[in-house]
Amino acid sequence: MPQLAPIEAVVTTLNIIEHMAQARGPVGVSELASAIDVPKPRIYRHLRTLVTRGYVTQEPSSEKYGLTMRLSHIGRAIAEQTGIHVEMRTVMQALRQSVQQSVVVGQIENDGVRVLDILRQPSAVEISSRPGTLFDFHCTAQGKIALAFGEPRLWKKLRRSPLRQWTEATITDLDRLRAEVDKVRKRGWAVAPGEVLSGINALAAPVFDADGELVATIGILGSTQHVAARPAPMLIAAVLRAAGDFSRRLGFRQAAAS
Repeated sequence: MPQLAPIEAVVTTLNIIEHMAQARGPVGVSELASAIDVPKPRIYRHLRTLVTRGYVTQEPSSEKYGLTMRLSHIGRAIAEQTGIHVEMRTVMQALRQSVQQSVVVGQIENDGVRVLDILRQPSAVEISSRPGTLFDFHCTAQGKIALAFGEPRLWKKLRRSPLRQWTEATITDLDRLRAEVDKVRKRGWAVAPGEVLSGINALAAPVFDADGELVATIGILGSTQHVAARPAPMLIAAVLRAAGDFSRRLGFRQAAAS
């Protein structure tokens, strides 16, 4: 069956929604046009349509646009119908109770690992990650898990352009990154201390489905004071146990990965 060309209007609308979801507040037409490389008049027409349908609202004072809760309701409805979300929450709650740290689950995409859900642990350190956030492959624990256990094609994006340096700790050399990912593959877990935000670290492990394919990552997120560059054995064991439990709930058996 021949592959159909994408409908550009639909692609533009989805790009607008995704960019707005990543923004920390309302955004203007010019910002959106620049971000997704679409002329401002077209962006404006799409926004007005989304406003009419109740997915977007316009701020009276700034005239900028923001998403409404309508999309959130749709997302929750989808989550309630998807088995992975039910199993995910059960495992996340158990892990948070065990380690007293924020727990995050990520979904592997072509351009990075997107946060599916996060259970926050009250802390003096503000962690800004939220559902919908897209993590880079090269500088996050979740991304390193994807590179270690996911499809080889995920490396293609990294070879197309220089690796973005978020902090002084960010790995920007491909050879060094490959060496780090090799370690991740051997030990089964990954960290990224201060590589995106100074003072913040994540500890993540892979989640597999019934076919032995990588479908998600699960991990904890916290200050380097509590989640060190070399995490405490108790934390590593808890995250690996949670990843194993999550995988089993999705039908994974060790023999399926062989």
